[in-house]
Formats: sequence, C-alpha cells, structure tokens
Amino acid sequence: MTEERLQKLISQAGRASRRDAEEMIQQGRVTINGKVAQIGDKADPAQDVIRVDGTPLKAPDFVYYLVYKPLNVVSATQRQRQEQRRIVRDFIPYEGLLFMVGRLDADSEGLMLLTNDGELANQLMHPRYGHTKTYNVLVVGTPSMKVLETWRTGVVLEGVRTAPAQVRVLSQEKDETWLQIVMREGRKRQIREIASLLSHPVKRLIRVKLDFLEVERLKPGQWRPLTANEVVQLKKGLRSPSSRRGKARTTAGSVTRPAARSTSRPGPRPGSRPGSRSGPRSADRPASRSPKGPRPTAKRRPPRTEK
Repeated sequence: MTEERLQKLISQAGRASRRDAEEMIQQGRVTINGKVAQIGDKADPAQDVIRVDGTPLKAPDFVYYLVYKPLNVVSATQRQRQEQRRIVRDFIPYEGLLFMVGRLDADSEGLMLLTNDGELANQLMHPRYGHTKTYNVLVVGTPSMKVLETWRTGVVLEGVRTAPAQVRVLSQEKDETWLQIVMREGRKRQIREIASLLSHPVKRLIRVKLDFLEVERLKPGQWRPLTANEVVQLKKGLRSPSSRRGKARTTAGSVTRPAARSTSRPGPRPGSRPGSRSGPRSADRPASRSPKGPRPTAKRRPPRTEK
C-alpha cells in the first residue's frame, strides 16, 4: 500500500472527518511510529503504526445504509445541544461514527446515505464529482414551457448561474404540478429558491434517487443496508471529476469540438504580390526597397555664435 496523508487515512478508518482529523493532528493527538505527527505527514498503514489518542488506527468493516428521512427531521449525525428535533442518525442502530451523504432540509424528505467509509462519502458529497440526484417536487400553479426551459438552462442565484438540470412534468392538477428534477449540483435550498424565483413555490419536495439508488419500497423513517452488488456498483461509478463534467456537458447539450489546427504555413492572400508582406517571403530574394531610395538626411544649422 502506498503512503497517504494522515487526515485521509483517519477519515477512511471512520474515526473523524478530514477537517476534524486535521484538528486532531494540530492538537498533537496523532502519532506515527511513536512520534507526534504534523500536518502534511504521510504514512503507510501496512508498515507504520498510527495511533489516535493512543489507540491504534484500524480500518473498520465498512457499512452503508440507505435511509428515508421523514419531514421535520434534521440532517445531522451529531445532535446539537439546542436541537430538540430528531436527527437522521437516530434511525440507524450503529454505534460507530457515520458520515452523511445527501443533506436535506428539515422540511424536505427522501433518500440519504449514511456510511463509515469516509473516502467514499467525500467523493459522493463533493459537487465536482457530479453524481446525480433526482427529486419529485410539488409546486404551486402550472409552470409554462418557458418557465420549464428557464429552469433547465439555469437561473442566477446570488450572482452565480445554476448548472443545467433535467426538468419534466409528472402530473398536473388544478392549482399544482408535480415535477421531476434531476441535477448534479446541490446548493443550499436550490430547488426551493429557483421555484420561488420563477413564481411557483414548492409545496413538497422528495428525493427519490441518489445516483442509481432508488427509494423503492422504503417508507419515511425506514432504512436498509446496501447490498454487496450495490456497493461494488457505487465504487465503480466513482470517476475522475473531469470525466463526470464531460458527461454532464454531453447530456445538457451538444459538445462543440475545437477546430483542428493546420500544420501547414498560410499562403499569400488572394491578389498579393510575391515577396510582399501579405505572403511568405522568398528565401533567395531580399526584400525590395522603396523606389524613392534612402531617406535624405536633414541639413544641420551652423553653430550659433555669442554676440
């Protein structure tokens, strides 16, 4: 196994997030082969003895839980002192640290993934990896085709245009419409902000799909572990950010390829004379001089004598 940064190894072991791991290192709580570690240090778990608070760092058996977060439940894995509402972590009977993938507002519901695989969670959460999230959204009124197209191409929120999204109508009633929205980015309350900006406020928001993981038969408050095949598929789907961005551009519209560069030298312009500046100069012919000849020198005035 190759050397990795300590904060990454600590996160992979499920002991803390990368940010918290950096704080542990700065506080002198991490050692490598008996020496206090520093920020930037690397180690190989197969050869080095890494300890956190005196306890050897060992990779746990990874667990992956898909949970349906109900309404009025807070997306959190640790309870804040002032928080009286239930948190999504309360639904999973697991004693160790879990990372949360796919934050939802308290007034939204739907799928979330909880795991102690810190590296996987980091890639699934980071917007640059472009994993898709699918929502069923009930909005007020009946959005016009122009409104839907505006949503698809992106709107400006806080000075930044949103990325293209897939938006289609699922069903319509008198005063409300169910939409399905597939998106890759996930700003805070993005769907609600866009809907309000387009004069169709959200009445209900359900995340029904995380990448290829679907809600299926899960009810609010229920959870299930991922199958071995789902874990394998999830890890196979992790690709470099560049390839994900390329795929996103392809689905949003046609890809414009740059024109191929010509390796040949440009020829003279139509109507230009051989040897002129508009075309390539001949190697065996010197540049022509002006027919007027050399420029005459100015006459010098005689020196001024003092009176």
